Amino acid sequence: MEFLSGSEVIVRGAMTAGCRAFFGYPITPASEIMALMSEELSKVGGVFRQMEDEIAASAAAIGASWAGAKAMTATSGPGASLIQENLGMATMLEIPLVVVNAQRMGPSTGVPTVGSQQDLMQAIWGRHGDQSLLVLCPSSFGELFTMTIKAFNLAEIMRTPVILLTDGHMVNLRSSVSLDQAHEVVDRKMLDAKDAEAPFRTDESLVPGFPPLGKGFNVLLDTLVHDERGYPSPSSGETKRLLVRLKRKLEKNIDKIWTHEESGVSSSEQIVVSYGSSAISARRAVEMARSRGKNVALLVMKTMWPLNGDEMRRILRGKKRTIVVEQALGQLTWLVGPFTGDSEVVSVTSLGRPPRPNKIERVILNED
Repeated sequence: MEFLSGSEVIVRGAMTAGCRAFFGYPITPASEIMALMSEELSKVGGVFRQMEDEIAASAAAIGASWAGAKAMTATSGPGASLIQENLGMATMLEIPLVVVNAQRMGPSTGVPTVGSQQDLMQAIWGRHGDQSLLVLCPSSFGELFTMTIKAFNLAEIMRTPVILLTDGHMVNLRSSVSLDQAHEVVDRKMLDAKDAEAPFRTDESLVPGFPPLGKGFNVLLDTLVHDERGYPSPSSGETKRLLVRLKRKLEKNIDKIWTHEESGVSSSEQIVVSYGSSAISARRAVEMARSRGKNVALLVMKTMWPLNGDEMRRILRGKKRTIVVEQALGQLTWLVGPFTGDSEVVSVTSLGRPPRPNKIERVILNED
């Protein structure tokens, strides 16, 4: 066991996953991640640069990834807003990238030193246009490690940006944690020479191979809608083919992507739904209510996008009450609502700190 901050755990996960390039700009509460990465990358011959702003940091990370490195940036608040256009570019060009968003209170500059969960909708839908990327949400210190590794693995497997959505509470707190778990590290699939003239051609996986830099592959990298050669194409058929493929490559692999924690689902009439640091309080509240004889289920969401609709309906339909716990004014409630059927949906919100377990317990017991 080690006594580590959440930021230290994320950095250990990134280094274990093979991250060798980090570009960032200081912003609370993500700054410690950047500072720690500068130290760790220097030990292994990696690349670290503090850039002039978050736009430059995300662009440099995209460039490093295209050149073959596993790359990451970390940000928060206004910085998360600034990188959205570059995330759209990485989505269109299918460039692996991991972005840590240590959420803080907003809007605008908000309260830099206070964590929140107010960026959920931005993480999922922050870019213009139909687009698809992955949003993972650790809900324990151990998961900060394992899900950081998973974020890098999925970025490589799916050729897509992955947002690791955590918050100021998780990255700043310290806890005893074991990082000895078995883990798998995935490297990217490289392009075969026979596909050199069509680098965006795919097989049944719907994910193209990656052209190795400096090996003579003729790749036009353009952010416009493009054909299999990478050449811009304004045709409606090519547009639909590309955008549908970018969406379907994630849906096709939903069983590998979507992860969650559930307990007591089959026998209960109530269910508590949460994610991230709020889930720590939710778990404790459910334990407390069960100790008083209340039959209540728990769902902790760990992949926030894409959702597994079939699994969400299986878990949530048929309950009399769905209690949604979050540090925002209803973003998770809005996301979960379509899957709850006729269930009464109760929103338990908190701003500035995770909801207290006894507050959630009172709702479970109908005492609040």
